[in-house]
Amino acid sequence: MRTLAAVLSKKEDMYVAECPEVGTVSQGRTVEEAVANLKEATELYLEEFPLDGGRRPIITTFAAAEGAAG
Repeated sequence: MRTLAAVLSKKEDMYVAECPEVGTVSQGRTVEEAVANLKEATELYLEEFPLDGGRRPIITTFAAAEGAAG
């Protein structure tokens, strides 16, 4: 058993959930449904493509000014 991250965003009337460590994406009408669907999709993916040893990507956050000119 491994703990993975879920990043959620709201798109109209659905929640989109993404697992950045694996790259799987799913959706649901509620946060709970989106995460449950992401869990199922990720488990199916990992059956075919197991994670490499103990290596995990580095996930961090950063601040960006809104409306900043490039």
